[in-house]
Amino acid sequence: MLSPSTFALIRILAVTFVSFVVAMAWAPVIIRLLRKFKIGKQIRDAAKAPIMAALHAAKAGTPTMGGILIWVTVLGVILFASTGCVFNNDVWCNWNFLSRTQTLLPLGAFIAAALVGLLDDYLNMKRIGPDGGGLRMRHRLISYTLIAVGGAWWFFSKLQWDVVHVPFVGNFEIGWWYVLFFVFVIIATSFSVNETDGLDGLAGGPLVAAFAAYAVIAYMQGKGDLAVFCAAIVGALMAFLWYNVPPASFFMGDTGSMSLGTLLGVVALLTNQPLLLPIIGLPFVIESASVLVQITSKKFFKRKVFKSAPIHHHLEAIGWKESQIVFRVWIISLFSAGLGVVLALKDLH
Repeated sequence: MLSPSTFALIRILAVTFVSFVVAMAWAPVIIRLLRKFKIGKQIRDAAKAPIMAALHAAKAGTPTMGGILIWVTVLGVILFASTGCVFNNDVWCNWNFLSRTQTLLPLGAFIAAALVGLLDDYLNMKRIGPDGGGLRMRHRLISYTLIAVGGAWWFFSKLQWDVVHVPFVGNFEIGWWYVLFFVFVIIATSFSVNETDGLDGLAGGPLVAAFAAYAVIAYMQGKGDLAVFCAAIVGALMAFLWYNVPPASFFMGDTGSMSLGTLLGVVALLTNQPLLLPIIGLPFVIESASVLVQITSKKFFKRKVFKSAPIHHHLEAIGWKESQIVFRVWIISLFSAGLGVVLALKDLH
């Protein structure tokens, strides 16, 4: 007889594998469909972003909306695993990881953000909207804020959760301020991941490291269903990366980057370790910070700090190869995610 902790670990590894295999199996199908319907990436206008347009001109037309592979796979795996409970099959039901307290909210936020991103990708592909297509920034911000508010309401009202944990210090009840804190974490994380998704494999690698880190943290906290959910994301992301490494067969699109960023923020909050997220997701912080620095410098000092922002475009502009940037960011993400896990485990004990 397996111990509960051993079975929990087996579930994590098995679901990672299943999610990877399922995503690998139908990835060629979605790539063919995206090419058939000409759902390709639109490169920004050279007049508005000359450096980026020059560096990425060859990528125009590469299939986008590849994030569909990730969220459809994870949704399918989690629903399939839950059917054992529907049919009262005890053995099969043990593999279910859809639960009200751990995975229902992150799954809902994940799918909601994916659908908003899907609409944005479609409008961008059709060049419907300002600046060559897509939702206006304020409409994107409103959409994801509403998703975040819905998640904050669930935490505060349904889960009775208003506690922020400060590592090595303790827990602090902040009442209604938790709603604002929740919204800030979700918006900051989702848009930071989106900013990072600018090179082949650049966002995918750090996302694998971050979700793997939170899978370990959730497992050590006894949140088995959440750990398995993170494992399913890791498996699907690994399959996505198989086709997304340079040169990419398809791109993640907003339906991938915004939804995964939203989900990562929710997972960090569910483990009550959101303050470790800047360490675990360090590349996302660096990318987002470079954009803020560039905007601030241009607005107040009328000069650019970087040749182009986010910083990965600056590195391209000064001569770094795309593969150099991507693989070095992956290395940073592995170390930063590992450090975050170590700090979380030290804090736990």
